[in-house]
Amino acid sequence: MRAIVQHRYGGPDELALAEVAAPEPAADEVLIRVMAVAVSMGDVLLMRGEPRAVRLAYGLRRPKRPIIGRDVAGEVVAVGHAVTRFAVGDAVFAESDQGGFAEFVAVPERFVAARPTSVDAIHAAAVVVSGTTAMQGLRLAGVGAGQHVLVNGASGGVGGFAVQLAKGRGAEVTGVSRGAKAEHVRALGADHVIDYSTEDFTANLGRYDVVFDLVADRPLGRVRRSLTPRGTLVLSSGRGGTVLGPMRRMAAASVISPFVSQRLRPLAAARSGDDLAELARRIDAGEVRPVVDRVFPLEKAAEAVAMLESGEVRGKVVIAV
Repeated sequence: MRAIVQHRYGGPDELALAEVAAPEPAADEVLIRVMAVAVSMGDVLLMRGEPRAVRLAYGLRRPKRPIIGRDVAGEVVAVGHAVTRFAVGDAVFAESDQGGFAEFVAVPERFVAARPTSVDAIHAAAVVVSGTTAMQGLRLAGVGAGQHVLVNGASGGVGGFAVQLAKGRGAEVTGVSRGAKAEHVRALGADHVIDYSTEDFTANLGRYDVVFDLVADRPLGRVRRSLTPRGTLVLSSGRGGTVLGPMRRMAAASVISPFVSQRLRPLAAARSGDDLAELARRIDAGEVRPVVDRVFPLEKAAEAVAMLESGEVRGKVVIAV
């Protein structure tokens, strides 16, 4: 099969089109012909081997798995003998840890769900990691009707879904983004938009019941001051300045949380076929809308990744396979 591979950590120039062996599904796996794969910041970090601590699991000097890409949508072409919920020909989407920048990928059945019927594979792929991360973050915070939720990083993949899902739960939503993306964030349903280049959301003392921080661009103490006395901060960011910045920030939040009235919750999003099924239901009900900024062919995967890294994206970048 055709796939995009990398043999060294680095930038998009390390990605190259190659012919590799197609996977065979294990007993509990579904083999998917990939029609589309979205690009996420998690893919970028694995490509670069950052933060460096991830190399302990993914390869110290070079990637153990040469193919990146987690958000896939396509069609079932084979199933393992223990698979019971899917059959050849089913339209599905899934989160893969074996590399979705390829024509085929094998995924355990429990991480696969039927695709939304109201959108194509391109838009279904845009949902996977970003949608489940947003859903799990809001669930962790216990977001409900009447709360004021701030999403820091509202114009990105996760942030866009967080805005929509929080509105669906009856919350008042403030989105933080670059000013040029304000209309995009409002179109997703945000009640208020803060341009981070001209206003600091942490100056709004005691205003927010929940802050969903996807950027980690403000000191933890200042973010806490923007929360109500019993507010909740959900931390989900692979960035934060230094190599161990995000880990230190999340560790600090975990240590502080038991001693303060506010809840400080690091988010470790997990693969979930059940969450994908719930997102599919919400999309088909018209409650959630996946937003795709641009689509690239597989052979231009490096350009797709570079576009995501540029920070100019509204919604998701997707690769058509």
